[in-house]
Amino acid sequence: MITVPAEPFPYTFDPAHVALLCIDFQRDFVEPGGFGESLGNDVSRLGTAVEPTRAVLAAFRQRGWPVIHTREGHRPDLTDLFPAKRDRGNPSLRIGEEGPMGRLLVRGSKGHDIVPALAPLPGEVVVDKPGKGSFYATDLETILRARGISSLVVTGVTTEVCVQSTVREANDRGFEALILSDGTGSYFPEFHESALAMFKAQGAIVGWVATSTDVLGALDSIPVPAKDM
Repeated sequence: MITVPAEPFPYTFDPAHVALLCIDFQRDFVEPGGFGESLGNDVSRLGTAVEPTRAVLAAFRQRGWPVIHTREGHRPDLTDLFPAKRDRGNPSLRIGEEGPMGRLLVRGSKGHDIVPALAPLPGEVVVDKPGKGSFYATDLETILRARGISSLVVTGVTTEVCVQSTVREANDRGFEALILSDGTGSYFPEFHESALAMFKAQGAIVGWVATSTDVLGALDSIPVPAKDM
């Protein structure tokens, strides 16, 4: 068992039953010219989550532990896009419209891709989802249960939207989530902080919160298998 210093109390997991979940590190959210910027957001604020996630991702890969990436987006014909989502807000470009990186939040466009620093390796699971939660209308739960995963280390964007929706869904399904405070990010710093406070409130009602340094420090106490060195 591995124990990570966390709030509101240490988080313990069995390395045989853990996965790293990287949520929606897509160009459309993280880079200029994507959907996030079309909403008027300063997308540079999400960039702070990339390097901490890259470090934890490398540690998981080094140990051969499961890594799962998610991408939010829609079918090219947009038949899986509800008007309630399409028409919300006042963006300069709406979902499906042509932007500098192709059609916004449409599968197959450049903007739908995960940023190069965190790009999936062959064999890593990529879950495409039409909504904010990673369990909604996807086979993520089946994949986790088939692999015997019970613990999730969670990174991603944005903290209060897709990360929060996913960890609530995970909690309802019996998975235990550790959310990395520096591996998640928001266009709104106050929303990021309030979401982290909510996750760990009331005795970890939704999950635990730690930093990438906390996780990497805990993993350093576990020898890397010789075959992976």
